[in-house]
Amino acid sequence: MKEMRITLGENLKVNARYKDYLIRTDQPEAAGGDGSHPSPFDLFLVSVGTCAGFYVKSFCRQRGIPEDKIELVQRMEVDKATRMITRVEIDILLPPEFPEKYKESVIKAAGACTVKKHIASAPEFVLNTVTSK
Repeated sequence: MKEMRITLGENLKVNARYKDYLIRTDQPEAAGGDGSHPSPFDLFLVSVGTCAGFYVKSFCRQRGIPEDKIELVQRMEVDKATRMITRVEIDILLPPEFPEKYKESVIKAAGACTVKKHIASAPEFVLNTVTSK
């Protein structure tokens, strides 16, 4: 089982140590935080878009297609009553010279994103309390 260590910082800061990375989070000033780092939910949304971007990049690299002019734009639709995201839409902006024959395939590649797959088939979440030594 993979492990991540979460530490509670000053004000509303919460940090995670995962692999060799320290990921810092905070809440926006409007929510009482300092706004010094992305919120955990911001990182969640970013992980969706950057994951899709990774798969687009890999697709292009495997075929020798330059990826430097490709950009992805992610938009989220939010239900006003529940404040939950009901739709995530990602546009893959391709340059005019992008091969026509690969346009549908690059969409499939972006759809292979493992973050999206985990959202679509959500894992079980188990929360426990453990008294530390």
